[in-house]
Amino acid sequence: MSRWSHRHLVSMAELERTHVDWIIRRALLHSQKDTHSRTLAGRTVGLYFSLTSTRTRTAFAAGSMKLGANAIIYGPHDLQINTGETLQDTARVLATMLDALVMRTDDHSSILQELANDQTDMAIINAMTLDEHPTQALADLATMYRIYGDVNGLSVLYIGEGNSTATALALALAKYAGVKLYLRTPAGYGLPPAVTAALDGNAAPDYLDERHDLEDLPPHVDVIYTTRWRTTGTKKPDADWHASFAPFRVTKSLLQSYPSSIFMHDLPAHRGEDVEDGVIDSPQSVVFRQASYKLFAAMGVLEWCVRS
Repeated sequence: MSRWSHRHLVSMAELERTHVDWIIRRALLHSQKDTHSRTLAGRTVGLYFSLTSTRTRTAFAAGSMKLGANAIIYGPHDLQINTGETLQDTARVLATMLDALVMRTDDHSSILQELANDQTDMAIINAMTLDEHPTQALADLATMYRIYGDVNGLSVLYIGEGNSTATALALALAKYAGVKLYLRTPAGYGLPPAVTAALDGNAAPDYLDERHDLEDLPPHVDVIYTTRWRTTGTKKPDADWHASFAPFRVTKSLLQSYPSSIFMHDLPAHRGEDVEDGVIDSPQSVVFRQASYKLFAAMGVLEWCVRS
């Protein structure tokens, strides 16, 4: 396996702007072609998902096969970590057989970083951890590029929880010039302090506007974005959390305030909870187009991580 070199994708914070642009260009290329070059012919990609997944797991499995790679899918009970073997030992063995391991776990990204630091023969790809969902952000950027032709200068209103999707999106958008991210989250559910600290040190001074109410919303935004309130693999610390989130539902009235914006959602949506039917089914909604870009972004990620 050592005849190939590999890159890891654990966090958006690790990617340089040139890396992001390369992945996005490949994603956009794949979105336009009915047939795909078999750039990963002869490679083998493992997918380990200890949590449920519809779009991400399908995207990486289908993307691997479209690029000519073989895909091996492991469910939450398939690996010997369930019988006491450490994840580190499991990864060392898999690295002798796989070119990439795509992982979704209920651990923090630091666990994946440990695996990435431990070996160079197998790419580690974060398909969502408790604290970040970088491949979702890449699919989001590709969607914005396709619709607007650029990400530079866009304004994004994110409403909901400062979860793994919000973290990845905030880290991703900060790489572009003139972007403004308006983050509106319930009190106690904003971006993690470590993320805001990283943005303070690396993003433009006026990039992030984070508040915990829906007062004084910006007069114009290009994108309205939300996620479901109950993120896979997580639990809320307070029993009355639903009452805190209720005002942050994306309503048809809110969408009508921004007639030129698009609506995005990482899915799955809980209709009537995080978003109203009149929003997700409106002409401004691009959520299902956005979901399709999970495949194209996954293909770009695989090509970037597994290279000759």
